[in-house]
This record gives sequence, structure tokens and C-alpha cells, in this order.
Amino acid sequence: MTADRSTRRTTDGDGAARKPTRRPAAAGSGEARAGKSTARKAPTRTASNKKQATLAIDVGGTGLKASVLDPSGAMEVSRVRVDTSYPCPPTKLVESLRQLVEPLPVYDRVSVGFPGMVRDGRVLSAPHFVTVSGPGSETVPDLVEAWSCFDLASALEAALHKPTKVVNDADLQGAAVVKGKGLELVVTLGTGVGTGLFFHGRLTPHMELAHHPLRKNESYNEYIGNSARKRVGDKKWNKRVKLAIETLDALFFYDHVYVGGGNSEHIDADLGPKATIVDNAAGILGGIKLWDRPNL
Repeated sequence: MTADRSTRRTTDGDGAARKPTRRPAAAGSGEARAGKSTARKAPTRTASNKKQATLAIDVGGTGLKASVLDPSGAMEVSRVRVDTSYPCPPTKLVESLRQLVEPLPVYDRVSVGFPGMVRDGRVLSAPHFVTVSGPGSETVPDLVEAWSCFDLASALEAALHKPTKVVNDADLQGAAVVKGKGLELVVTLGTGVGTGLFFHGRLTPHMELAHHPLRKNESYNEYIGNSARKRVGDKKWNKRVKLAIETLDALFFYDHVYVGGGNSEHIDADLGPKATIVDNAAGILGGIKLWDRPNL
């Protein structure tokens, strides 16, 4: 299924197709391995400086990333990263994140993007973390039970001793990139597929479209997730991504779509004039918006 009105290719003066717009990475969006960070020490905040620094955490199926954002939203230091370890019950994830952020500068509050359905800081679904060895492996009933309605926000608040908010990771990334004009869709391509929908800058109720059938009884996760990319190769995967974006436009009639996540760097297909490819650092940079925008 395609949307005729939105799949036209953007061309230059000689008719050659242009690739989707790419938004450059923000300054300071580098990455360092946790425990080996060469990040500079942030200036000490005094009592007279009432603006707060935000610890932003991006939880992924293959990696855990974090950095501290200054009051303007810029990274104070290069982000740190460790691989996600499996099996991963809630207590293990919380401890892994606590250790990950230890070398980072002082912060006042915490924002977390999580790959699953999250409501009021509680995890309703955690498709990656209920498996024995990561996405695509066997589901463990005990992990399903452990993650069901787990209050991740409260658990991290207790571990980090700072006020904490947890939302879906695509919603958090969207907070960093949307313009607040019309209906804007955010799609993240990483271990799996994430989506976030914003109307005039206001986040709408989250939908786990990744698990919805897309083509030949395959879900979005199965059709354009990282396992599919590795299996079919980048060329065929790009065709699949194009079909998925066209299908989403036919479903939502969005005004603009932002495509991010770790696998966005592999996109070379023309996704149309309404598409912008955004840097994966947006998963971190959205952290400050979670506190500053009440409609998130």
C-alpha cells in the first residue's frame, strides 16, 4: 500500500533524484565508551544558577547511552555507551544504568527513553528485555512477569537520587526534532522500529506500531528491524524502508516524517520531500524537552 500524494521524488534542476534531507549532528554529539570517557569536567553549578542540568539516557536493545545536557540542551560531555547485556531483568538494567552514568558530571534531573510501551513511568511492554539473549531469541516467562508494569521511573529515581521521567524512546527522540507544525511522525530504526506522533507539537498517545503487520504477515520490526537489514542486505532493506514510510503516510497523512535511530545512517533511498533523516544523538538531546514541555 502506498500513498500517491507523498511518494513523489524530490529532484534538482536536471531531474536527478535527491536523497532525503539529513539533519546534521548537534555539536558535542560524540561518543565515548563508559569507564573510559575523556569528557571534560563540567563547571560547578552554584546556588545562583537556578537552571538545571539533565541526565539523558537512551535505552536500546543493543546499547545503553547517556550524557548530561546543559540548560540550553547541549551535551556537556561526550555520551558514554555500553552494550546491553542479556538476559536483562529490571534490576539488572537499573544497576547497569547506575554504573554507566557514574563518570558523568553532576546533574539535577533524569530523562530516560525506553524501547517499549511506557505509561506514567511504568513499563507496559519490553519486547527486547523479556528475551533470553536479546531481540529474536526465546521469550522468558519470568522476564515477562518481571517487566510487566515495572515502575522504572521510581526504580531509577531511587538508584540515582534525582527526579526521573521515563517515556518511550521514539517519543523522546521526537521531542528533540519536531517543529510543532501540523502532524509530525517520528520513526526510529534501530534494533527494532519505534514511532512517535506529534500534533502541533503535542505528543499524542503512544502506539506500538512496530508490532503491527506490515507485509506478508511480517510486522514492522520483522520487516525493517536490524535483523531484517542484516538478513536481506542494505539495498533491499532500503526498498523496504521506503515502502514502510509510504504505508505510514497512507495511514496518517502526516505533514512531515523524521527518520532517526542507529540504522538511519544506512538509508540512501529517496523517502520523499516530506522526510528528514535526523542524527541518532536526538535520542539523548530530547531529554531536556521532557522536562521543559508540559505537553510531553
